Amino acid sequence: DSLGPETVDDYYEEGLIHDVADLYSITVDQINADGTRNKSARKIVSAIEKSKAVPFERVVFALGIRMVGETTARLLARHFGDIDSLGRATVEQLMEVDGVGEAIAVSVVSYFQNAKNREIVSRLASYGVRMSVDKEAGEAAGDELAGMNVVVSGVFSRHSRDEYKLMIERHGGKNVSAISGKTTFILAGDNMGPSKLQKAQKLGVKIVGEDEFLTSYINEDKE
Repeated sequence: DSLGPETVDDYYEEGLIHDVADLYSITVDQINADGTRNKSARKIVSAIEKSKAVPFERVVFALGIRMVGETTARLLARHFGDIDSLGRATVEQLMEVDGVGEAIAVSVVSYFQNAKNREIVSRLASYGVRMSVDKEAGEAAGDELAGMNVVVSGVFSRHSRDEYKLMIERHGGKNVSAISGKTTFILAGDNMGPSKLQKAQKLGVKIVGEDEFLTSYINEDKE
């Protein structure tokens, strides 16, 4: 959060970062060298710190391995469990994962054969970025959302977007990125994109707010 493409470009041009791992050693003083950006600098450093807690599957996706999208990253993370096991996997072992073909498997192996990539992963781990699956978080919590396709959109106050996606899966639902006639409902926070709202209304897709989702769909109080 708070770290968009233009900001990243600025940091790179200023020599503050050279790769993604450098973000985790950046300081408020470095960002606020001229003394005019103290508030935004603190916000960014805080957001970087919080990003260490994102689920392992998101980390796998964020590594930018060619051909590995969000769904494949989730499958790989859950199958291998941690970054060391994934990094050691052979093409044949990777192809044992449902939905992973030879091209993706070769791409993953190639990524981890690159010494620079291995160094970046090692540094990310040393800074505290999550490099294994949270076993407890991955356990099923119920089947209230079984058979439902859910789109998560907007900004939330009670949980992060990643936490909501995990809740949906733990309760038997499926996260989908695009709204279609097969979408069961949209879990909508603040600042939901107008195009998504328009499409939902056109297709008659139900829009569910944060509080309603927690109380009526998964009964968070029970957990």
